[in-house]
Amino acid sequence: MKKLLIVIAFLIPVLATAKPASQIAWTPEQLNQVKHGNLEKGKTLAASCSSCHGQNGEGMKAEMSDGETLPAIPALAGQLATYTFKQLRDYYNASRVDESMSSVIKGMSEQDAADLAAWFASLPLPEQAKDKSRLPKAENLVSNGDGKRIVPPCFTCHGGSGQGAKMDIPALAGQHADYLAKTLSAYKKGERHNDVYSRMRLIAQQLSDAEIKELADYYQQLK
Repeated sequence: MKKLLIVIAFLIPVLATAKPASQIAWTPEQLNQVKHGNLEKGKTLAASCSSCHGQNGEGMKAEMSDGETLPAIPALAGQLATYTFKQLRDYYNASRVDESMSSVIKGMSEQDAADLAAWFASLPLPEQAKDKSRLPKAENLVSNGDGKRIVPPCFTCHGGSGQGAKMDIPALAGQHADYLAKTLSAYKKGERHNDVYSRMRLIAQQLSDAEIKELADYYQQLK
């Protein structure tokens, strides 16, 4: 009950003052389109994504090259189809901006996005290196949140196993820690803003850099 009250206390002011940051409308027709995305067509489309997101949608962790750090690229394998579809359409509509993705996505139709999202959702989660060290800050935030900062427990939205939830809440299990930390930091700084009703921006602004790093490490180890 206490955790439920924290979530309600968090959502009421958000819903009262914030506005959606995406043009996706989850109508029954839209959901059905994503649910019945064509896997074979999605697999064909995914071939052009492999140079960045990997042959099996495993993504890439941040790496050093010639003294420069190459940015982490997200794993897409096992991600909820509805979430991937939303991100692709947000790039198309400029609700989310990335120089590389925004240029690629302009030639992708809505049906292409549905097919591609369905394909990646059908793939198994990528294998990630496991670190058996305890992550107490992350474990507490995932299970309990922090009522003093009006931070709800992560599991209430992302699930106890980081599996995500339809329609716009991503699976986090197995995601590259570098990418997840970068994403949370972008929400914290307001650099990313396609979270519906500013939910993640409001939460991330309450997190310290150390907490963000631990949460990213925690979810990378889940599967």
